[in-house]
Amino acid sequence: MISQISEGIKVSVEVFYQPDYSNIVNSEYMFAYRITIVNNNAYPVKLLRRCWYIYDANGSMREVEGEGVIGVQPQINPGENYQYISGCNLRTEMGKMHGTYTMENISNQKQFSVTIPAFEMMVPFKMN
Repeated sequence: MISQISEGIKVSVEVFYQPDYSNIVNSEYMFAYRITIVNNNAYPVKLLRRCWYIYDANGSMREVEGEGVIGVQPQINPGENYQYISGCNLRTEMGKMHGTYTMENISNQKQFSVTIPAFEMMVPFKMN
C-alpha cells in the first residue's frame, strides 16, 4: 500500500491486477485500485474534483479530470474516512498513476489541493 498525507488528508492506494478483464493478445491490461481517504483535519471536507495522470510503459501519458470520484462528491468529516474502488486500463504490462483531488473546507468554503501518491501497476508475471 502506498500512502501520502497532504493538507491534513491521508490518501492510501492498493492496486490489483484484473486478469479476467484483461486481454493480453490485444495488449489490454486492466487494473483495479482501492483508494482510502482519511480526514485528519478538525473540519469537514468535500471532495470536489479529481485529476489523474496515467502513464503506460511505452511512454504515453493521458490525463483524466472531472467532478468527484465514481459519480459522487463525498463529504468526509474529521477523523472519518471514505473508500472507493475504481479501475484503469493500460496498453502495456506496466504503468503508473498519480494525481490530485480538489477539496473544499466546508467550514470556510476554501478549496485546496490534495496529492494522490504515485503508484505502479504491473502484471504479476512481470515481477519475477
